[in-house]
Amino acid sequence: MTVQTALGRTARLERTTSESSVLVEVNLDGTGRSEISTSVPFYDHMLTALAKHSLIDLTVKATGDTHIDVHHTVEDVAITFGEVLKSALGSKAGIRRFGEATVPLDEALANAVVDISGRPYLVHGGEPAGQEYHLIGGHFTGSLTRHVFEAITLHAQICLHMRVLGGRDPHHIVEAQFKAFARALRAAIEPDPRVEGIPSTKGAL
Repeated sequence: MTVQTALGRTARLERTTSESSVLVEVNLDGTGRSEISTSVPFYDHMLTALAKHSLIDLTVKATGDTHIDVHHTVEDVAITFGEVLKSALGSKAGIRRFGEATVPLDEALANAVVDISGRPYLVHGGEPAGQEYHLIGGHFTGSLTRHVFEAITLHAQICLHMRVLGGRDPHHIVEAQFKAFARALRAAIEPDPRVEGIPSTKGAL
């Protein structure tokens, strides 16, 4: 069951399957406030950072079959966030559309470039060999990082290029990516007073 509402640059979506129950609310013109509970502690930490550095007010409440694996819950939250982001953006009139950020976290460095394009595409690379096998915080497998960004880009219909430029600590490598994405997303969705209408030669995004 899916229940969705949107008003202005805010949106809310409830998504329930046999594997998870997810509620996501966003205000794109917020201050970075967050209320996050996914039952996956490291994921909560990453989503809190995403809200803080994108200045999106974000509420996430999720439960799922984490006794089997956290994969379903993590993926379903990302799917729901992507759909809510797309809904809150509306026609995308007046936004900057493009955003880019390079963010360090100690020895780790990540670069993210976002295009609110209406065409879902992810390029993700640069993680050190073996990063996908690390279990971070006892629950979150490194391979889930790319999977989260895949789900967001597909369901928000945005283009994201994410590159890890350096890093050694698995926690830092993931967190730098989430923060870089947040800062790039913040720039891309920001209203630009010089933009009239849809920022595309096609007239639609």
